[in-house]
Amino acid sequence: MISIVIIAIIVAGVIALVLGLIIGIASKLFAVPSDPRVELVLSLLPGANCGGCGKAGCADFAKSVVAGENPPGKCPVSSAEQISSIARALGIEAGASFKQVAVVFCGGDRNQTIQHTLYNGVSDCVSAALVAGGPKSCAYGCMGMGSCARACPFGAIEIINHLAVVHPELCVGCGTCVATCPRHLIRLVPADAEIHIYCSSPLKGPEKRKVCAVPCIGCRKCMKSGEEGQFKLDGFKVEVDYEHSPLPGADVLEKAGCPTGCLLTPAKHLEIEYTERDAANKEQSK
Repeated sequence: MISIVIIAIIVAGVIALVLGLIIGIASKLFAVPSDPRVELVLSLLPGANCGGCGKAGCADFAKSVVAGENPPGKCPVSSAEQISSIARALGIEAGASFKQVAVVFCGGDRNQTIQHTLYNGVSDCVSAALVAGGPKSCAYGCMGMGSCARACPFGAIEIINHLAVVHPELCVGCGTCVATCPRHLIRLVPADAEIHIYCSSPLKGPEKRKVCAVPCIGCRKCMKSGEEGQFKLDGFKVEVDYEHSPLPGADVLEKAGCPTGCLLTPAKHLEIEYTERDAANKEQSK
């Protein structure tokens, strides 16, 4: 009995040894030589793996930089120093970096939009869109359930008064939130854009006013106040033409006198939401 056990152990050991030799030889024969430059670039990248460069992650982006497919400057998270370090290490041009930030094109928070139902389902925008469309009456507005905020790897989106608001100073333009929003309200725009029209509804002005206090009604006052081409009309709503140079400045805000208040700077947009939230908190504390 003991001899059978010993034989079994020996046989198992011999098989393991043979398999180990086969694996070792195969790894040598079929090994793919690694480029040390890829590891170097990867060590100099921030390691966010956000996908904002269009690649699956930092490792994939590092390979594309070494292969000459992308310049270091295409990484939206890297600082100017990091981009310069990568360029110097590889002896290549850094490439022009184009800073973008995300904007949620909706200003209709819970105080400015009519609530059409008491949504009591999963607190997720995708789920709400499939079931009942959330509590707000506007079918083209932000549902405010935080799917984009939870997806943002940099904490750049805050839900205030059931409305997603981006903090531009924290946003790196990775685009993760863009793919998350089921209503496609989030877009990446140039970081130096000073004003935005916070509305995405394609309906006519009177229809929008029935459900929201701050819609774009297509009055075109902003178009008349800015330079030609800085704004464009898309159906019954006006948009900033972010491809135009120069972009409209904050001075257009006062010149236009937007009748509904949907034309705002990011700072003013945040100020309005914080003011409404603070007022609501004081009312509840009474």
